[in-house]
Amino acid sequence: MPDVAIITGSASDAVIAEKAVKVLEEYGISHDMQVISAHRDPDRLDDYIASSDARIFICIAGMAAALPGVVASKTKRPVIGVPVSGTLMGGLDALLSIVQMPRGVPVACVAVDGGENAAHLAARILGVV
Repeated sequence: MPDVAIITGSASDAVIAEKAVKVLEEYGISHDMQVISAHRDPDRLDDYIASSDARIFICIAGMAAALPGVVASKTKRPVIGVPVSGTLMGGLDALLSIVQMPRGVPVACVAVDGGENAAHLAARILGVV
């Protein structure tokens, strides 16, 4: 059972996910990493969320960055969103998408490309540090 599930919306986001993995491993926090698009494979995403025992989800996405919000709408567990640069306005579009969640669908958000901080935040939520 991983403590943290890392989901990227695209394989191209792996560089940012690896930043999170490195920090999680330094803390000794178990994790699982998947590439699942909220837009292209919503049924697979639903199945993964429902079957995951992870205590926290880190969701890495660019452009519309729907992934963190979709995950947060389907679980009561904490979701940390990581906006990705390389999109419009250096990732500002993804950042704004992640922070503008409706009431009742909270997503914590870290800096653009902030995989490391997502992992540090997960460690704090888990009480590891």
